[in-house]
Amino acid sequence: MEGAYNSRTPEEVFRDFRARRAGIVKALTTEVERFYGLCDPEKENLCLYGLPNETWEVNLPAEEVPPELPEPVLGINFARDGMDEKDWIALVAVHSDAWLLAVAFYFGARFGFDKESRRRLFNMINNLPTIYEVVTGTAKKPTKEKTPNSSTKSNKSASKPPPRHGESHTKPVPKPKEEDESGDEENGEEREEEQGSALCGSCGTNYGTDEFWICCDVCERWFHGKCVKITPARAEHIKQYKCPDCSSKRARGA
Repeated sequence: MEGAYNSRTPEEVFRDFRARRAGIVKALTTEVERFYGLCDPEKENLCLYGLPNETWEVNLPAEEVPPELPEPVLGINFARDGMDEKDWIALVAVHSDAWLLAVAFYFGARFGFDKESRRRLFNMINNLPTIYEVVTGTAKKPTKEKTPNSSTKSNKSASKPPPRHGESHTKPVPKPKEEDESGDEENGEEREEEQGSALCGSCGTNYGTDEFWICCDVCERWFHGKCVKITPARAEHIKQYKCPDCSSKRARGA
């Protein structure tokens, strides 16, 4: 349908993914009126295709079996008049996200990507908001609470982790035990607890001003992003983060 495919590396496959995604985003946002008009429920099964040149088309599915590429969802036009327009567009967006992933990893399998190449491809894709997030406006920037070093480069020189719920933005980083010589026995336990909050819940080392940290929304412990395999880009799309310990507890209790 779109000619020969010469992608051989994760970066090339990602460029193809990004171009197809850009085309579909146009169809569902800036060019949505034309897209809506093309999806006539009186026509046969129609599909929305994103093309490698950042354009899109509404067309019948490929006739060859098996098709050259994974096919988008069939019959998007049939539901057009039976749903609220925004809900219909959102539904098409979800199916388009699934199709784009299928095409990208079809290429990955076809070109023999190994585990590291597949991971690299997924990470590049995951750094982009989904089409669904774009058309529904749910793509959000990370909160200061979860991404202490992600908003600007100047954050790398910050002297404290971001605040938790209800805490002041000016609260100082708890000092390590050996530096805290205020000596009040009554408040010893409280100071100890605060000191613990400046340690990574995974490796136990102190907060570093040049490192990305993330806070568990369940146990409220802080972790180095690298220790729990969370990047700043990935954190942008996490609404509620659960550390590995809290996730495993939930799984055992289910």
